Amino acid sequence: MYETMLLIRRYEETLAQVYLQGKRPPDIPPGLSFDIASGPVPGEMHLAAGQEPVAVGVCAHLRETDTVVGTHRSHHVAIAKGVPLDRMTAEIFGKVTGLGRGKGGHLHLFDPAHRFSCSGIVGASLPPACGAALAARLTGSPAIAVAFLGEGAAKQGIFHESLNLAGQWRLPVVFVCEDNRSAIPGAEDRAAAGASSAERAKCYGIEGIAVDRNDAIAVYEAAAVAVDRARQGGGATLIDVKTECHFGHFQGDARVFQPTTGAGEPRPHDPIATLAATLRRRKLLDDALDHRIRQRAEGHIAAAFEFARGSLYPAASEATEHVFA
Repeated sequence: MYETMLLIRRYEETLAQVYLQGKRPPDIPPGLSFDIASGPVPGEMHLAAGQEPVAVGVCAHLRETDTVVGTHRSHHVAIAKGVPLDRMTAEIFGKVTGLGRGKGGHLHLFDPAHRFSCSGIVGASLPPACGAALAARLTGSPAIAVAFLGEGAAKQGIFHESLNLAGQWRLPVVFVCEDNRSAIPGAEDRAAAGASSAERAKCYGIEGIAVDRNDAIAVYEAAAVAVDRARQGGGATLIDVKTECHFGHFQGDARVFQPTTGAGEPRPHDPIATLAATLRRRKLLDDALDHRIRQRAEGHIAAAFEFARGSLYPAASEATEHVFA
């Protein structure tokens, strides 16, 4: 879990730097211009640094046959589910060697081999996860499904429809709400009436678990209960985690909806540092092992970005292929 969290963090930090290349003209002061269409990675970019505990704590319990559906901010979940880093990076770069031959990009990562997908539509993760859970039920498979969502999606009608369906049919599905306080409407208490997402789940006959800190072990323990309940036929669970997004809602975001930590300032409750401290206290991590883990992560990331940069773009003749007509 610690190594995967480090891999996610360094991947997102590296991607944040690469993404900005070519987007700020050199003759214009920083902050006054941002060309979203320029650079090696055009388009929007939503990074998940800081939210590593949610992805790792949940996916640590999953099997290859389990289905995971992510959000528009899903690199951390994809990595935790085992999606190949090189092909995911190539997809983000829009290259033909990517997961979707460069046609989906950052917001639409699909990897059938690892049963992972995501979408740019808020709340779109819940119905497919319910569908995968129903398919497992009908085929007698022990597999379960997991839908990740943000706190903004919990205000959507599809959230309530999906929870109602999962509760009524006792589907083997786990809903994981990543409350990073970055939803555009504002903080939870300003945008939602009544109880928390964990409390709302109970209205549909679903178990609700609140994890009030951005801690990998706390998420792991909550997910253990939820995943086991789903596998044993006990129905759905919603886990509501208070987490933190280090980079704002999207790259280039003015971050008017979220408190920030200044550049270079230490974060008081960084989840990676917290887990490292726990491992050190238990004599499971020392400087030498930590160094080797970090070196492996940097090596994987360097190879993935080299693979993406060296790959070709799709041919113009492919524009109408592999898409719905």
